[in-house]
Amino acid sequence: MNEVARRIIPCLDVRDGQVVKGVQFRNHRVMGDIIELAERYRDQGADELVFYDITASPQGRSVDTSWVERVSQAIDIPFCVAGGIRSVEAAGHVLNHGADKISINTPALEDPELINALVRAFGSQCVVIGVDSIADDNGYSVRSHTGTPDQMKTPGRKTMDWLREVVDRGAGEVVLNCMSADGTRKGFDTTQLRMARDVLPVPLVASGGAGDVSHFADVFEQADADAALAATVFHSGQIPVPQLKTYLLERNIRVRPC
Repeated sequence: MNEVARRIIPCLDVRDGQVVKGVQFRNHRVMGDIIELAERYRDQGADELVFYDITASPQGRSVDTSWVERVSQAIDIPFCVAGGIRSVEAAGHVLNHGADKISINTPALEDPELINALVRAFGSQCVVIGVDSIADDNGYSVRSHTGTPDQMKTPGRKTMDWLREVVDRGAGEVVLNCMSADGTRKGFDTTQLRMARDVLPVPLVASGGAGDVSHFADVFEQADADAALAATVFHSGQIPVPQLKTYLLERNIRVRPC
């Protein structure tokens, strides 16, 4: 494993200014106020936050920057914003309102050149590619339009090939969401993440399946992920961030202190 401190990243799905959470992208329930949760995670020692405006793409709009600006004024840890960012202009709008990074998923699959354009405009360090991946008969392949399950599409790209391409286009980080594990709390898909690690020279953020502190240790030790992202276990209080970091330190996994 590398010696860089591993990052713990709560993910906040945003709908109408509230944080919500579903299981495998369905049946969302309200988890709390966006600013209250952001401040709670800042105080607990989260390394950064990811906010996903889940209705932006289905509604054909970009991120609501009013809450982005409020978050930037409330916290002093890095945060990334995703949802409906389909142009350099839209990305700049989000970054100018205080986000440290932007993340794109479906728009990158629909127009891969957008990755290059974003990197030219803002630098690799600001550009994160979200990848929703699922196991099929041919290994792993990506899905798009996952924010609305009934509209989900199969673009026909193998996951590992897509990961290589986004890096070649300059992406600075990848969030790999293993869809079969998402919301199940049965552990990260370390097999798939290990394969991703082997092809990615940039930071890899593991997403999907966290349910126990041991799952975080597994993804760092077995898949060598740079960061682990989760939602339900953090929002519900099942796994407090300080408790998780203490556990990881006891396992000799380097994390930043709370």
